[in-house]
Amino acid sequence: MHRVVVTGIGALTAIGNNVPEYLEGLKAGRSGAKPITQFDPEKFKTTFACEVSDWDPTDLLDKRVLRRQDRYTIMALYTAAEAVEMAGLLEVDEKGNKKLKGVDSDRAGCIWASGIGGLRSLEEQIEEFGAGDGTPRYNPFMVPRMIGNMGAGYVSMEYNLRGPSYATVSACASGGHALAAAADDIRLGRADVMITGGSEAVVTKVGIGGFNSMKALSTRNDDYKTASRPYDAERDGFVLGEGAGAIVLESLEHAQARGATILAEVAGYAASSDAYHISAPHPDGAGAKMAMINALKYANMDASEVDYINTHGTSTPLGDIAELKAIKLAFGDDAYDLNISSTKSMTGHLLGAAAAIESVACILAIRENFVPPTINHFNDDPAIDPKLDLTFNKAVNKEINVALSNTFGFGGHNSATIFKKFED
Repeated sequence: MHRVVVTGIGALTAIGNNVPEYLEGLKAGRSGAKPITQFDPEKFKTTFACEVSDWDPTDLLDKRVLRRQDRYTIMALYTAAEAVEMAGLLEVDEKGNKKLKGVDSDRAGCIWASGIGGLRSLEEQIEEFGAGDGTPRYNPFMVPRMIGNMGAGYVSMEYNLRGPSYATVSACASGGHALAAAADDIRLGRADVMITGGSEAVVTKVGIGGFNSMKALSTRNDDYKTASRPYDAERDGFVLGEGAGAIVLESLEHAQARGATILAEVAGYAASSDAYHISAPHPDGAGAKMAMINALKYANMDASEVDYINTHGTSTPLGDIAELKAIKLAFGDDAYDLNISSTKSMTGHLLGAAAAIESVACILAIRENFVPPTINHFNDDPAIDPKLDLTFNKAVNKEINVALSNTFGFGGHNSATIFKKFED
């Protein structure tokens, strides 16, 4: 079995369009919520989201690459480009073709996540059809733009990755499952390098309207900056976010042989199912508990070794309580000795990309020795154990050797991933 290490990361969120900006936003406890600009939301119950703004993808990507792609695949390519460059793997030949420097293309791949895929492209085509005379005139690129595997497909084509390449779709747990699958390919010797992560771009009429109809979104339109309130007594739903996170994984041997800077090690991961409800979490956190317990077993770690948990923490009344119950069941008394926070209070909920960008937050926490805060806390919830340290409102400087990322999705899908500080 091979050890799996992280050598590059990329980030695109409402609080930062690259890793340095994202890090600064996390440390500052910045809210990314703002009025929606991608369509007119006046008639919707929710009129705000955590949009990516002031972003020019041509900073890293060729304009010709972007013309036929949905926003979510552009986000995938953009963050992958940052991660590959950080890893020191980018190589461009005389014809402008990209590949990974010194890497066997047959032993490199991409497993990428998106919970919904190219919703914007599908929505636009349906609207155009509805505005016409009923004659089906669809763009020939409609299907490639909308399907959820094209993040993995485009990244693989961009860097000539001929190894494992596919998408994971498990709602909001998608990114965690993508990372686990990519890490397994390296651990089991099927690949030397894998690019993994997730992207989501569903701040659209269908995205907002659909979640509104489920009563899942916050409707705090008069105070949108503080609308994402994980663990607050007055939380009223999540804030929809968009963006992407990318992670370059390598076998330890491969990374050391080329003298790469190792950012962290993937110590363990696990998946589970609530087997309970299509959207509500198990009220006792049964599935979430087992994901964390099994991730610790996989990592051969005791619960006391974990310093920080980046929670799913969406700011929903049921979900936040269930996850904290699960943490107490999985960690016992050790739950009171670690820091817990939800970075969704800043970035909003990126759905299938949540685990990717929150894994990047865990890696940064380990590198920078800090705990990102849970912002927008005003009122204690009497149903939440006050002895738990939920890192309210301000970042905390603390040595972080081990960080765990939780993500849970509709359908009862659960993912837990553990990162640790690299030691040779």
